[in-house]
Amino acid sequence: MKNKKIAIIGASYLQEPLISKAKEMGIETHVFAWQVGDVGEKLADYFYPISIVEKKEILQKCQEIQVDGICTIASDLAAVTVCYVAEKMGLSGNSIQTGLVSTNKHEMRKCFERHDDPSPRSILVETVDDLKDIELEYPLIVKPLDRSGSRGITKINHFEELAPAIEKAKDQGFEKKALVEEFADGQEYSVEFISWQGKHTFLALTEKFTTGAPGYVETGHIQPADIKGEQLKKVERVICHALDSLGIQVGASHSEIKIDEDGNIKIIEIGGRMGGDFIGSHLVKLSTGVDFVEAVIKCALGEKPDINPIDTKKVAAVRFILNHSDKEEINKYIDKHGDRVVAYEIEVEDGADVTDSASRWGYCLTYFDNYESARKFVAQ
Repeated sequence: MKNKKIAIIGASYLQEPLISKAKEMGIETHVFAWQVGDVGEKLADYFYPISIVEKKEILQKCQEIQVDGICTIASDLAAVTVCYVAEKMGLSGNSIQTGLVSTNKHEMRKCFERHDDPSPRSILVETVDDLKDIELEYPLIVKPLDRSGSRGITKINHFEELAPAIEKAKDQGFEKKALVEEFADGQEYSVEFISWQGKHTFLALTEKFTTGAPGYVETGHIQPADIKGEQLKKVERVICHALDSLGIQVGASHSEIKIDEDGNIKIIEIGGRMGGDFIGSHLVKLSTGVDFVEAVIKCALGEKPDINPIDTKKVAAVRFILNHSDKEEINKYIDKHGDRVVAYEIEVEDGADVTDSASRWGYCLTYFDNYESARKFVAQ
């Protein structure tokens, strides 16, 4: 019996767990990305120096190779190509339309509005002049149309801040457009689901910690979040409905939400792919026992994933390093609690400003016996 072949879109550190898991499963890995010396270029069985946005060229090569599946994790841009190739080749995956609507924040907002999914009001703009006849209520969030990882996001409180924020968002985006959105109050969370043949299975709710305004760079995550009972069931119902609205039928999804003091939920965005920041690749397995990465691969190959969440009694956490104080605290933690540290990396460039998730100085991935201890570690 021939080895199965899987195409993986992207070669950065984000895709390393996916490539490694596929190889561990005995699957031949074919990785596509622009050649810049990323880890996946050497780790893959076969590497093709084709940009992840060149979907037609990737399709042609995948047809030549006769891959059995295609996938990516933690990348919206790559998810578009995954959906395109999967549909054109008749492979297991979501539709081209779903790939487009789940990576374009404006189309996503329109979709949520059509299907009565709770989401902030949003306006697509190219310049501040597009808002001259629209009444705005501050504060507002300005973000790129098509980026993730906290890139180009600004919270503004006055009209004078609007034009610079729009230009910043456009500069970070690919389509050079921005979204101006009403600000949603509440604590931020992310929700991980795995879907198979239209059935959605909840895996985990993760509490998110950020630098706050203006840039909202993520500083850490705790999983599971301290949300239980009816409120957790409400989150599951809201996200399941929204996944149906977007047409997500198979594979991982990563939803970002806010929950206010009254328990009201607002969907910030949903990606038809696994969450980054170690949420999907590491935290889910630590807290639920589910190998989320393996499940993604099986879905891509048209195989029903093994999904049997269990209570591991572990509260998983990741804290990111943004400054020298963080570095010192993380080093002390590693020295004292090294037996609980799953992975860490500290790469500090003196004076380098942290402006988004990609420019953080490092991380420490660990686990605790209770939520309170995890929060003390992450929210220092």
